Amino acid sequence: SEADIAKKLNNPIADLVSVPLQLNYAKDLGPTKDGESYVLNIQPVIPVSISEEWNLISRTIMPVIQQSDVIPGESQFGLGDTTQSVFFSPKNPTQSGLIWGVGPALLIPTGTDDLGAETWALGPTFVVLKQSKSWTVGALANQLWDTGGENEINSLFVQPFVSRALGKGRTVSLNTETSYNWDNREWNIPINLSYSKVSKLGGKQLVSNAF
Repeated sequence: SEADIAKKLNNPIADLVSVPLQLNYAKDLGPTKDGESYVLNIQPVIPVSISEEWNLISRTIMPVIQQSDVIPGESQFGLGDTTQSVFFSPKNPTQSGLIWGVGPALLIPTGTDDLGAETWALGPTFVVLKQSKSWTVGALANQLWDTGGENEINSLFVQPFVSRALGKGRTVSLNTETSYNWDNREWNIPINLSYSKVSKLGGKQLVSNAF
């Protein structure tokens, strides 16, 4: 049902194949604060059963970027660096109802047109959450260190999230995509509020639209 799919979509490591597309807009970028960018994140999630008790979940984030004046007087269009995460997760929640997964995260230097760090990075990632009939509360995090390339990377990413199911496939969600650069000691804490609705496309295919 729409409600069941909406609940699974609020779980980053649900046993559900999905391909989220997330479009972000940012302005006041670059040294002159005249820059702006559009970033389309293509985020396929593919779970694989590896035993009677465990799933392996692949989560990929591949950004397609168009930006102007982030580098003064220049425009770029192309791919950013890809983040690939793999979670090993029990198929059933714990006795207290926790759902969790842990594994490696890899930054792959797929950036084109000077849109990437041109550096490989590797580190751990984990997710933990709890779901009730209406609420989902949890957090996802990773830490990446450079393993070779032109730039140094030492960054922490933390994404706490909470969502409330409204019924009939409707959900309101709040999260922060917090990042911290250990070398520069800089925080970046965007806050995202969204509303989503699961509906049937063509009478068969279930699709979630979020704003």
